[in-house]
Amino acid sequence: MRSLYQKMRDLREDHDLSQQDVAELLNVSQATYSRYESGVLDIPSISLIKLADYYKVSVDYILGRTDKKK
Repeated sequence: MRSLYQKMRDLREDHDLSQQDVAELLNVSQATYSRYESGVLDIPSISLIKLADYYKVSVDYILGRTDKKK
């Protein structure tokens, strides 16, 4: 299974979004989002939930606990 960070990047790229686009969705700077995606900074649970809602996948999918998107 892919890691949380790989899934975050893959979902972003699959939706043709830049890091800046996702950063704006989460109300953080692009640098902060980049740190989330690289694993340097832990992503807050509220941001993880926002991403799951936006991409229409489960939080467990993003976390790598399942390969089922819903």
